[in-house]
Amino acid sequence: MNFVSIRIITHDVARLVGFYEQVTAVPARWSTPDFAELVTPACTLAIASNRTVALFGAGSAEPAANRTVITEFRVADVDAQYERLVRLDCAFVQQPTTMPWGNRSLLFRDPDGNLINFFTPVTAEAVQRQERPER
Repeated sequence: MNFVSIRIITHDVARLVGFYEQVTAVPARWSTPDFAELVTPACTLAIASNRTVALFGAGSAEPAANRTVITEFRVADVDAQYERLVRLDCAFVQQPTTMPWGNRSLLFRDPDGNLINFFTPVTAEAVQRQERPER
């Protein structure tokens, strides 16, 4: 099994896609006006309209209601990303902080309130945990 994507359901696909394109510097691939993907080497972030929920079952997902999932991106330098994101007027939850497990972490919210973590492993143990064999 291989984890390949996460999907965010939103009322405003264009707004959310634009936000993620800015913060990740990854261009979106649009399939329809209701669905776009930001493809990274490790995983894909899909963004879909609330109109697509009916395809999975009415009421199965609710836009802008997440308070449990954190979408995480490993970055080369959290502090540099913070300085860049400050200019984008992001809604920060936590400024760059070194966590007990060895990652330097930056938490902020997307326009729908979903929590995002940009992190950089900074201890030897954290770096080792992040290393993955070539596939």
